[in-house]
Amino acid sequence: MPETPLPDATAADPRGGAPATARPLLDVSGVTKSFGHGRRRLTALDGVDVTLRRGETLGLVGESGCGKSTLARVVLGLERPDSGTVRFDGTDPFALKGKELLAWRRRVQMVFQDPFASLNARMSAADLIGEPWRTHRDIVPTARDRERRVRELLSLVGLRESDAYRYPNEFSGGQRQRIGIARALALGPDLIVCDEPVSALDLSVQAQVLNVLSELRERLGVSYVFISHDLSVVRYISDRVTVMYLGKVIEHGRTEDVFDRPLHPYTAALMSAAPALDVSGASNGEEIRLRGEIPSPFDIPSGCRFRTRCWKSEERCAEHAPPAVTRDGTADTGQEPHQGLCHFPLGAGTTEAGVRPRVG
Repeated sequence: MPETPLPDATAADPRGGAPATARPLLDVSGVTKSFGHGRRRLTALDGVDVTLRRGETLGLVGESGCGKSTLARVVLGLERPDSGTVRFDGTDPFALKGKELLAWRRRVQMVFQDPFASLNARMSAADLIGEPWRTHRDIVPTARDRERRVRELLSLVGLRESDAYRYPNEFSGGQRQRIGIARALALGPDLIVCDEPVSALDLSVQAQVLNVLSELRERLGVSYVFISHDLSVVRYISDRVTVMYLGKVIEHGRTEDVFDRPLHPYTAALMSAAPALDVSGASNGEEIRLRGEIPSPFDIPSGCRFRTRCWKSEERCAEHAPPAVTRDGTADTGQEPHQGLCHFPLGAGTTEAGVRPRVG
């Protein structure tokens, strides 16, 4: 029996205002993606639904192998989904060709995890930042325009104009990541996918880079899909959070809702393992120790795919796919509904989608 997808929740303003009337910038619906041949296939994404609005940051969290990076590659147009739809500002990027596809690629850029490996050591900062203009020649047509624009981008990310002529080995890790951010901004994108962008940096440098990203969002209105294992980082920068497990979205909602009152036992376990996070509503502040290992993605458990590690698991978890539940009240306030997939959601006040509220 297939697992119940989380209900679509695209109409709410992530900052708690009135429901948004504009269509989402990114709308991923029912996307599946598998790798391999014949009976030996790995399902990386299984019916994934994700939405992102303009000027918003969506945090993607989950253990390694849960499908975060595969989802990022689908969003970037680097992997074609097996089924489901991807809409970017109402357009299917996988239906585009030629000049239309080239124009769309300007709108979606990426900041990579490792600032040491993602920059060509033989290119100056100016050459690295201006590299996208070699393909998109119409954006900055003349050499004088390119020099001016490089200086502007360096200033925008907190570097000096004189840094344009230095090489990667002359910069610190945080400065290199700023160059990577400037390169991502060179084409004026609407969306930047950040795949673990601060994990290779020291804590103090992480804060500086995160502040740069936050300031750029406020100033330019750019949206982020932010992938990270560091939950404190996700909490700091994200408006909404999506939690994934074995290729499935198992919980999503506003950042404060997911972090302060997690619905899914897996989310609570992630929160309890993160230093300095208060998960008292789920576990009385005690660390939750999961049993067993992550199942093989080639052999996903029946029913609830988390049941083999869950302390709340019962017989029905093996026999039936978990229902979609919504935290009572979160769908009626004009804010982002807090939803999850679980037979035994944590805390009181949840309603199964499409059925009457449970009593007791």
